[in-house]
Amino acid sequence: MNTSWQRWAAARPRAAEAGALALVAVATISGVLVTRGIMATPPLWPALALAVVGCAALHWRRARPLPVLTVTLVCTMGIGALGYLLTPLLMGPLLAAQYSLSVHSPRRTTWNSAVAAALGMVATGLFFPPFHNSPVLSIVNPTAWVLLAAAFGSYVRVRREYTAARAEHAAREREEEARHRVFQERMRIARELHDVVAHHLTLADAQASTAAHLAATHPEQALDIIGKLPQTTSAALHELKATVGLLRQDTDHGDDLTPAPGLRDLPELVDACAAAGLTVTVSVEGAVRRLTPVLDLTAYRIVQEALTNVSKHAATPAARVRLAYAPHRLTLSVTNDAAPGGPPDIEGGFGLVTMRERATAAGGTFHAGRRPQGGFEVACTLPLDDRADDQEHDPEGLAP
Repeated sequence: MNTSWQRWAAARPRAAEAGALALVAVATISGVLVTRGIMATPPLWPALALAVVGCAALHWRRARPLPVLTVTLVCTMGIGALGYLLTPLLMGPLLAAQYSLSVHSPRRTTWNSAVAAALGMVATGLFFPPFHNSPVLSIVNPTAWVLLAAAFGSYVRVRREYTAARAEHAAREREEEARHRVFQERMRIARELHDVVAHHLTLADAQASTAAHLAATHPEQALDIIGKLPQTTSAALHELKATVGLLRQDTDHGDDLTPAPGLRDLPELVDACAAAGLTVTVSVEGAVRRLTPVLDLTAYRIVQEALTNVSKHAATPAARVRLAYAPHRLTLSVTNDAAPGGPPDIEGGFGLVTMRERATAAGGTFHAGRRPQGGFEVACTLPLDDRADDQEHDPEGLAP
């Protein structure tokens, strides 16, 4: 019922305003008539005129709250001076004006006006008491009703401000969440672009350098490497097109990439590295488990980027990839026998940053650094999702 009334009032604001003023007027005039019928001595028409003036002034209570409160206070005090007992019905215009002012005005204005109105009620009860032997009826009751109207109006104002603040806070949180999602999507695409471009360009550069080096002494090997170079560039363009295609999608498909490489593509990655002159050995420990698409992509990209760093920085063209499957985690490591005095800035590149971000996003751990016995190692541990299919499989000949 309350909701229906609110909808009706929101759809017809002028009718609701007129109805509210009419109810106040009826209540105030009824209070005058009832009080005069009980007391039988106060004059009727002056009290009715003051009641009508006070009710009419309420029409401007939102535009000019203080003047309207002043007018209704004077009218109420005039009715009390005529000898009427100030009951809540007779004080209807004053209480409505005080409530409206409390709802739409600051706290200091609210309570300053309430104190002034209460003092007016006290003065009326002291100088024009309709019941000389009852200060409670003449002074305490009118004063209490004024303060109660101010308190209720303040409560409504605070509730509205609190609701508005909560709505604003929720809007800011939604906006911040949207910005965070956009940032995360940009970081995801940036990682994909970096891994695709850096890996394939590094292999292409290594193949071209190796072919140029062998052109004079071993032309057949140089031609064989040059023949594999288009495969590397074609793979780079294919993955780059698939990654950039994410930017043209109208809807978000989560972490799904089409096509999404995984550990099943590790043999092709090893062959590509071999064509660039990098010897890669792969060892698998434990029962091979099926990985979720996101985890499979994460593991593949980490191995890919680690081998890319080996191609760029390692002193010896050899690397070892180790995959260790456990019931609840996958541990992978990529090591090489680079000289201990390798490039000092290897740990500051974007490759290690993207590998760490991928492992962290998957809920795993990541470590990269020089080995005590020489060389460099990239190692990470990724948690296996129990909801994935636990059936074992051999990803295209990875098992020894």
